Amino acid sequence: MPEFIITNATNSIAAGAIQTRAVAELRSTSTIRNRAQALLARARRGESEWFNVNDGAMLTAAALVAELTRARYPNLAIPYHSRWRHFEAGGADRLAQLNAALSSATARDKARAQIDLALISVLLDAGAGPDWCYLEAASGEHPAQEYGRSEGLGVASFHAFMDGLFSSDPARPLQADAAGLLAVTAERLAEAFQVAPDNPLIGVDGRAALLRRLGQALQDNPALFGQPGRPGHLFDRLVPGGGGTVQAQDILSLLLTGLAPIWPAQNALAGEPLGDCWRHPAAGGEADGPSCGWMPFHKLSQWLTYSLLEPFEWAGVKVEGLDALTGLPEYRNGGLFLDAGVLMLKNPALADSLHAPGDELIVEWRALTVALLDELAPLVREQLGLSAEQMPLACVLEGGTWAAGRVLAQQLHGGQPPLNIKSDGTVF
Repeated sequence: MPEFIITNATNSIAAGAIQTRAVAELRSTSTIRNRAQALLARARRGESEWFNVNDGAMLTAAALVAELTRARYPNLAIPYHSRWRHFEAGGADRLAQLNAALSSATARDKARAQIDLALISVLLDAGAGPDWCYLEAASGEHPAQEYGRSEGLGVASFHAFMDGLFSSDPARPLQADAAGLLAVTAERLAEAFQVAPDNPLIGVDGRAALLRRLGQALQDNPALFGQPGRPGHLFDRLVPGGGGTVQAQDILSLLLTGLAPIWPAQNALAGEPLGDCWRHPAAGGEADGPSCGWMPFHKLSQWLTYSLLEPFEWAGVKVEGLDALTGLPEYRNGGLFLDAGVLMLKNPALADSLHAPGDELIVEWRALTVALLDELAPLVREQLGLSAEQMPLACVLEGGTWAAGRVLAQQLHGGQPPLNIKSDGTVF
């Protein structure tokens, strides 16, 4: 074989290995934290084009979060911030409804169904917009009630799941499988979510397309998702023998690799989709390395990981390493820091503009949110007299920062976030 062919092949293999390491680096929560902290330090030095940081407002923000946590959970038995809280909207015990429908199932089968539901619902949990709501019919002691935003999306997706929208098998409606998801159209999803000209939901087409891409990913990876391909088969992959322990980071890692093909392809490295990972000139990384200048978040994947903790625990599996996950950089947590005065726009007029998720302003806002949540958590725990073991970050978010962001948004903007983001239904 000619020498130049051997050399080119060797160089190609080496380049491929470098790209693979870079993708793995951008899927690490350590990278998220390190780069977010670096951007926060830069902003504190006055080098941000977009934000000033007022550290004096952190104690005020922590006091608000602590006050709301006490009000929402007076006994300080704070559950995880997860999709299951939205399934409890209006005081209805929808988990009990699901489990009653699965009364003859094994613990493992219940876990698979709960994971199917949580994963689908989280993927449908991007911002709904201010004008959409879901009317849940009266049932038993619960009268008919309307829900909007995240609660509405949670309740709507719960009923769509119970009705078998995501299953290809009419005899087994309580599952989400590859063929069922591939058959989801924007029209079917809109009907299930009660979308109408006077009840518009942002990003219906994007949500339906995301579910179809999920269906294809499940079908293409039977080693991870089984046959028929289902999200719930992640349980079998992580705890093949049942019981025992699992690391939160391991759940996230499987989600990031297994679901990589579903994310929009504009954010990719050497053809590998990066998902919720965006360019920022000061994001850092090894100079001239392939990951340099990328700021990862993986908000939906981490929100999904938080939402899968309970199905594992209900099945008798202990989940460890919760604080390896980061805070969630979405508009409620991010809005908390803007509306509490911790972050201040250098140009206030930007609050009136419409921004894309990849705009530098939005990428930096989300990065600062991740770093500030890590700094806020111990302040909240101190005010509540709780340790990190008693109140991991997942509980700080639930107690919590998300609720405080919503309260301030309602007081200051009629419920709207402090920055306007154009959503396609896949990021926010």
